Amino acid sequence: MIPRPPPREGSLGFLYLPPFRVQGFSVAGEATSIAIPEMDICFDMGKAPRAHLAPKYAVITHGHMDHIGGLAYWCSQRNFQGMGPGTIVCDARIENDIRGMMDGFQALERQKTPYEVVALDEGDELEIKNNIVLRPFRTEHTCPSVGYTLVEKRTKLKPELMGLPQEKLRELKDRGEEIVNHLNVPLVAYTGDTLPGPHLLREDVMNAQIIISECTFFERDHKDRAKVGMHMHVSDIAEWIKVAQCEAMVICHISRRTHLGQARKALMDMVGPELGQKVHFLMDHRANKERYEVQAQEAEQRERELAARD
Repeated sequence: MIPRPPPREGSLGFLYLPPFRVQGFSVAGEATSIAIPEMDICFDMGKAPRAHLAPKYAVITHGHMDHIGGLAYWCSQRNFQGMGPGTIVCDARIENDIRGMMDGFQALERQKTPYEVVALDEGDELEIKNNIVLRPFRTEHTCPSVGYTLVEKRTKLKPELMGLPQEKLRELKDRGEEIVNHLNVPLVAYTGDTLPGPHLLREDVMNAQIIISECTFFERDHKDRAKVGMHMHVSDIAEWIKVAQCEAMVICHISRRTHLGQARKALMDMVGPELGQKVHFLMDHRANKERYEVQAQEAEQRERELAARD
């Protein structure tokens, strides 16, 4: 009897949550790397698939190998492919450790791989696109850890000034009067590995359009194991989704010991179908493919209707 071929590597999970794509790989203890192409960002770099080379920013939550193991390769491949230096964004507490890791790889290779590091403290902001900033927030894990929010900064004319002619608005502005309200609109929140806690109830996390959250434990008798490893349990997600204002919550970092069908059932039993429809599992390829096919059909139908009107 001939030996079996090696197991196939899993494909990237993919969700289209307009206007963003969420695509990547996330299995607890193995690797997590999740890209938002529209934001030019990849959260964590446990491995560096080709699809994750294009984003300029590798945004690191913490230093565990399944979240950082592909970082040096990502920098090297961007350079090899002529994409320019990648920018590593990290918690200021681990900046020196990341630089030390990169120095070690460069010493082994006997060549210098270009990269940049931006270290952020809580309260800092990094503008990654026009009027869109990245904000870190501290989380609770077994090593220094942070989550991140992507926030769009908008301005809106004050209601009492609506309808005034442009000349009058310019006059007010020239006199130094504030004519607009400044709005912070949370777009995406990414928790990384963490215990539940007040950090998940921040306004820019709770009100994000999309929340990407780890949930590592789903068995009823694994709550204590979740606390020991400082991870989320499905019961934590069930409580959180009841108060979060997100349009969609993407669950990642599930281990291979957990069947995705059982994970979804465990959550649905706790929150019911209305809230449950807001939750998506990144690595549930079958469900996500079916969802995307429906989206594609609906988009095609809208295009036909618009063409018919013209």
